[in-house]
Amino acid sequence: MWDIVLATLSETVKIILMVAVLMIIIEFLELRFRDKIREKITNSPVSQIVGAALVGAVPGCIDAFLVVSLYVHGLVGFGALTAVMLSTAGDEAFVMLALIPEVALPIFSICAVLGIAGGFIADKVSKSIDLKTCQKCAIEVHEEESSLKHFLRVHAYKHVLKEHVPKLFLWIFLTMLAVDVLMRNFDLEPLISGSPEIALIVFAALIGIVPESGPHLIFTILFKRGLIPFSVLLTNTLSQDGHGLLPLLSHSVKDSVYVQIFTTLFSLGVGIALFLMGM
Repeated sequence: MWDIVLATLSETVKIILMVAVLMIIIEFLELRFRDKIREKITNSPVSQIVGAALVGAVPGCIDAFLVVSLYVHGLVGFGALTAVMLSTAGDEAFVMLALIPEVALPIFSICAVLGIAGGFIADKVSKSIDLKTCQKCAIEVHEEESSLKHFLRVHAYKHVLKEHVPKLFLWIFLTMLAVDVLMRNFDLEPLISGSPEIALIVFAALIGIVPESGPHLIFTILFKRGLIPFSVLLTNTLSQDGHGLLPLLSHSVKDSVYVQIFTTLFSLGVGIALFLMGM
């Protein structure tokens, strides 16, 4: 048992080091160009949806937080909110880049395209049912300072290394350990491959409701092990929002429920379509 624990711990450390470096780099770039991104997104209804989907495809949670902030201030509509939630994979995206880089980038691109499509559909639906966006509220938006010292202390250390990395480390370690132990003691391949693919797709879409990146890592690891098809991984990546939904929950539970219903149904529809096409 100890050899499994030590091997998993070693692999987790390697992964989390890559993840931490990627998170710090992405956070720096997002903060550096935040004002320009905000300006481009709010330029027009079309740019709201397209821009939200594109920034959502960037790994991490800041992109979703930015669009949620714009949404609760009434600067973007429900279509943009839905687009970013469909395209974002949260912190799990960093793990995907570390574990399955050859698949991660295509999935991010596909999620961005589907996020745009889903955003326009959601915009049409929200207007047809007269869905109102959040009223302007006093949400505190942290404005980054230009100094390197501030970035390293507040963003790199307090946000990435202190807040995100420990939780991700535990999720990665425990998930990989659980999978490795089960694979050593049980023949998982026929069990999972024997499950109806449509059932796995439904499960992947429903797990996406959980506003946390950790539970979704199981799909990345199972795909890495060759135990689930691409359709299941894509369905879960589309459905889940990482931490992106948490700020919205604190301001409007109703709007959070609306966007979760739409993203779950949309992801499920995509997964079923891929299943029917044999993918």
